[in-house]
Formats: sequence, C-alpha cells, structure tokens
Amino acid sequence: MSDLGAGFGYLMKGQRWVAQHGRWFGFGLLPGLVTLVVYAGALIGLGYGADDFVGWATPFADDWSSPWQGILRTGLTALVFVFGLFLAVITFTAVTLLVGQPFYESLSEEVDRSEGGDVPESGLPLWRELWISARDSVRILLRVALYGIILFACGFIPVIGQTVVPAIGFCVSGYFLAEELTAVALQRRGMILKDRLALLRGRRMLVLGFGVPLTLAFLVPVVAVFLMPGAVAGATLLARDLVDPDAAPGPGPGPGAADSGEAPAPRAWSA
Repeated sequence: MSDLGAGFGYLMKGQRWVAQHGRWFGFGLLPGLVTLVVYAGALIGLGYGADDFVGWATPFADDWSSPWQGILRTGLTALVFVFGLFLAVITFTAVTLLVGQPFYESLSEEVDRSEGGDVPESGLPLWRELWISARDSVRILLRVALYGIILFACGFIPVIGQTVVPAIGFCVSGYFLAEELTAVALQRRGMILKDRLALLRGRRMLVLGFGVPLTLAFLVPVVAVFLMPGAVAGATLLARDLVDPDAAPGPGPGPGAADSGEAPAPRAWSA
C-alpha cells in the first residue's frame, strides 16, 4: 500500500516543479486551454441530451407506472453521463497531449535536465512523433472503451452497479491516464506501447496512486487545465524512477526495446 502514497507523491512533486518553474507552467497551459473549450461544449451537450437519449433507448418503459419508470430512466441517465465523463477524462488527456506534443516534449525534457543525468531525445521529426502518439492513443482508447462497455453493463447490477462499479471505473481511468502521461517521457526513451504497459503493470499500485487522484481532479475541467503541466512533470519523474531500478522505490522492470526502425538520435528542437 506504500506504493499508493508514493504515486501520489510523484503527482505532488510534479506540481511543485512547475510552481518553481513559472515559464514552463504557462507554456504547458496552452494546449489544455484549447482542448477545454471543445470538451466543455461536448459535456454541456451531453448533459442536456442524456435524458432524451435514455427515453429513446427505453421505449419498453413508456407504460411503466410511477415510480419505476423514473427510477429506471434517472439511473440510466446518470450512468450515461458518468460514462461520458469516464471517456472525457481519458480522451481529454490524449487529445491535449496530441495537440500539445511539442510543448510537453520540451517540458518533459526540461524536467529530465533539471534532475541531472542523461536527457533522452526521440530523434524523430515532429510529424513522426505526432503519428506515434496518435496511434498509441487510439490503441489505449480502444482498451478504455472496452472496459467502459463492460462497466456500463455492470452498472445495471443493483447496489454493486452504484458503488463498486464507479470505483473500478475511476481506477481504470487513473491507470490509463497515467499511461498517457508517462508516455511523453517513455517514448523519448525508445519504449513502445507494449513495453510501457508491461512496465506499468509491474507497479500497479504506484501507477494508481498517481493516476486516480488526478482522474478525480480532472473531473473539474478548469482544474484539469491547470494541473496538466504539473501532471506531465510528475509523470516524467515517475517514468525516470520506473526505468531506473536504483532510483525507483522498490523493484520494477527495466526499459523495453526501442520501436522497430525508430532508433533514437539527437534532436535539436526545443522550446
């Protein structure tokens, strides 16, 4: 259980790092502000339309007497909105990271530089980095969608669907949110998606300690924007220790193999 606290510690360290480097904090805000405008509109639309969607999807309940019709449709409306929030938390990070790839690459490199030692660089052109990031994000989102469908179906189970299922949903969101954020630093270290997932599986509680509190905070869109630079910084610190057994707080797997045909080389682009 100590790994849960250690994971939360990385989140706090990242926020402190950007607080001490004000220029990089402002630099990291820009992609989140752009993405926030789009997502705010989508969630407002979902809030207004969820009850109509549930009414359309449950015509069999039209003739049900009160209060059973209201209980069913109110519960389903809440589940639809929670499911939308679940996807929004994950896709917000993926889209923000994609939009802000050059910004967060530079921020992550600066964190590495400030901590000393080697500063890994991908050696890839920007278009290639964007392609890899988008491709991996789609793969992650497909996994999240599968979990989301399963959890949505389990939401119909009395009591469990209203207690245990949301808790599991936040854990799933937190885990994959941490994957998206650590990917910025781990891709620069030549790790492909399969190896990144294997690395994180080796320290699940550490990853959940980092990702779940961040997921809860990201439910407030404005908070997500302001925490994003520190989240990238904290994820970089976490990634550094995960791939360095001497620095990590306990045993963990080492770095994976480099992406085939994409061997790192020096890269000159920076902020």
